[in-house]
Amino acid sequence: MEKFLVIVESPAKATTLKKYLGDDFHILASYGHIRDLEKNDLGFDSKSKKISPKYITLDDKKKVIADLKKSAKKAETVFLATDPDREGEAIAWHLQEVLKLPAEKVKRVVFNEITKSAVVNAVENPRQIDQDLVNAQQARRILDRVVGFELSPLLWKKIKRGLSAGRVQSVAVRLVVDREREITQFQPQSSFDIKAKFKNASDDEFGAQYMDKCQSFDDAKSILSDLATSEFSVDNVECKPSFRSPAAPFTTSSLQQEAARKLGFSVSRTMSVAQRLYEQGFITYMRTDSTTLSKEALASIQKEVISRYGKEYHHHRQYKTKNESAQEAHEAIRPTYINQDTVNAESDQKKLYSLIWKRSVASQMAPANIEKTVVTINASKAEKPFQAKG
Repeated sequence: MEKFLVIVESPAKATTLKKYLGDDFHILASYGHIRDLEKNDLGFDSKSKKISPKYITLDDKKKVIADLKKSAKKAETVFLATDPDREGEAIAWHLQEVLKLPAEKVKRVVFNEITKSAVVNAVENPRQIDQDLVNAQQARRILDRVVGFELSPLLWKKIKRGLSAGRVQSVAVRLVVDREREITQFQPQSSFDIKAKFKNASDDEFGAQYMDKCQSFDDAKSILSDLATSEFSVDNVECKPSFRSPAAPFTTSSLQQEAARKLGFSVSRTMSVAQRLYEQGFITYMRTDSTTLSKEALASIQKEVISRYGKEYHHHRQYKTKNESAQEAHEAIRPTYINQDTVNAESDQKKLYSLIWKRSVASQMAPANIEKTVVTINASKAEKPFQAKG
């Protein structure tokens, strides 16, 4: 008989957890949030000095709640295994409130990756619901209402039905408008570059640029006229050794940017694919602003780099997050199993996983050695030289 009930957010996550927990565990999904703020009067008494949110049960979650209540009554302990962020903490709190679960029966479990060791360790070391995180989520949700509730209907009327305005979107609209005004008021000024092509002794062609910008087309034509009858000579060749270090492991924002640049994914598409990868246990939690990696991850990447490429290609690094306000509640986005460079999944998931795997492994590899060469070429009738870089 099942002694324990585990509640997660999605059925996909439930399926993955079943692989790691025994027959004593029954796993159900809440399918995300089960309650939300009322739509009347912003969802709280705006005239009161003390803000008390007013919540209503979502219509499409009534059957889900009934099933959860039925299973919770039979269970000795209810493990709330919603996502390890503010939203997940809030969902766990709402579940406890709606299901009327006594505190002694509820255990909150969190894991950054869905692997057997991480899941078992979380179940063996539960905690109570973090009310500070719950309050933080409620404050953000209320800010959405205060800042954006009255703006959303305007978006529906002027742009498109279904769009949502909130604490982020409303400010973003203002920034876009201000920037657009700057653009329309900008007075363009022209400048001209002069570029040349030269050939070396081996008849190889290379480009160089004149080391001065021309403020008018007439100035450019005058210099070109002088250059047409000039003699050119190499004045200096400077070679400098340099290196290029790899980029840090992915955070949520850098993953979205790279997926857009390399895969052409929209933000919503990237996060949807990443969510499925996480729920299937392929990657760590995909909502993070940290670039740090766990000791276990660093050790497994080191082993993988050495076995694939050799010891000289490994370079241990622990990146620090540049943003001082970053919470760093989770580590960077990485594969849960580094020795797995591909996954048996849909095409989008394979592409995004490959991107994450390469970035994670590269972050612990030796810097690329580069030789920078700068050639300065004098023109006999010009004031400035040309410069070629490679």
